Amino acid sequence: MHVIAHLSWGDETVVNLPWPMVSGGILATIVLLGVFFVWRMLKEIRSGFPLRDERTQMVMGRAATYTFYIGSYFMIALMLANILSTEFLGAQLLDGWYAMVLSILVQSLAFSGLHFYFDRKGDFE
Repeated sequence: MHVIAHLSWGDETVVNLPWPMVSGGILATIVLLGVFFVWRMLKEIRSGFPLRDERTQMVMGRAATYTFYIGSYFMIALMLANILSTEFLGAQLLDGWYAMVLSILVQSLAFSGLHFYFDRKGDFE
């Protein structure tokens, strides 16, 4: 049996999941999210109101644009820090997995914060 998820803490194995279990969980998550989003979209269409008004589109667009720039600059800075750490200290600052998780967290938190800020700010002109 092929193992895809293996997490160790010292000498102790914490998680050891087989591939069929992991792939089934991923498939179930994708299907459930798809059903939820289709249900929500149909509910909003039946209500008779537009899905998104102009202001909501502007708020989300501005937050997404700023998030793109923040995420890009963060990843460039992270890459530069890793390069400098490897050159001068002889060891990487972060592994690829941690760098990816940090990038996702920064982008998610930036979008949430900026969306909240722009939504409360009001005037865009």
